[in-house]
Amino acid sequence: MITLYTDFGWHGPYVGQMKTVLNKLAPDHDIVDLMHDAPAFDPKAAGYLLAAMAPHLPEKGIQLCVIDPGVGSDRLPVCLHADGRWFVGPHNGLLELIRRRADQAALYRIDWRPETLSNSFHGRDLFAPVAAMLATGTDFPRSKLTDKDAIGPWLDWPDDLDEIIYIDDYGNCMTGLRASTMPEGAAIGYEATSLPNVRTFSDTDAGRLFWYENSQGLVEIAANRGHAARILKAGIGAKVRIQD
Repeated sequence: MITLYTDFGWHGPYVGQMKTVLNKLAPDHDIVDLMHDAPAFDPKAAGYLLAAMAPHLPEKGIQLCVIDPGVGSDRLPVCLHADGRWFVGPHNGLLELIRRRADQAALYRIDWRPETLSNSFHGRDLFAPVAAMLATGTDFPRSKLTDKDAIGPWLDWPDDLDEIIYIDDYGNCMTGLRASTMPEGAAIGYEATSLPNVRTFSDTDAGRLFWYENSQGLVEIAANRGHAARILKAGIGAKVRIQD
């Protein structure tokens, strides 16, 4: 199985063109759209979200991950083998939290290049063919990287991020905090609002704001039958506070 994780959205040719390449090169493999509304131009927020979803992805699966605002620059193309799963994408921090949290991980620079490589669509021209090669067992040139080879400030990112990283269609605000790291009974603060912890939506009154552990294991701010992001006027990147 090959899963797709991008910030491309559903409009335009981008998702379809990547799928065309995958179907041509790996016709016997299922292709699943994990999501195409990952935080746009934001490998940091998208990286924390992807790391939370990683344990739910198929073992031995191939994850094609493209949030790549630096496409065409000198950023490296990489593939990461983490706990039996392959992740293919740009070396811009998107895969860093997965590498860091994995029990076993190996990061490789992709040395293979296609005959034609667009300056602005490595998802189609480079990453999709590599994902297909991994799925079909085709070997390709790659060089193992070490921590010393990692470049850029993303390696200083915290293990848990006290920011909103994704807002879904209901207005629920996912943060980069893992609920398992929260002190017992802690509230979440957003600006002047203190949000209590509840188990699930039905445990509180309609319209009330709260936080809960979502299905990805993250701290999520929500309102029962309400749009938390609009109520709080919150957006991706907004800071939250842990209140013991």
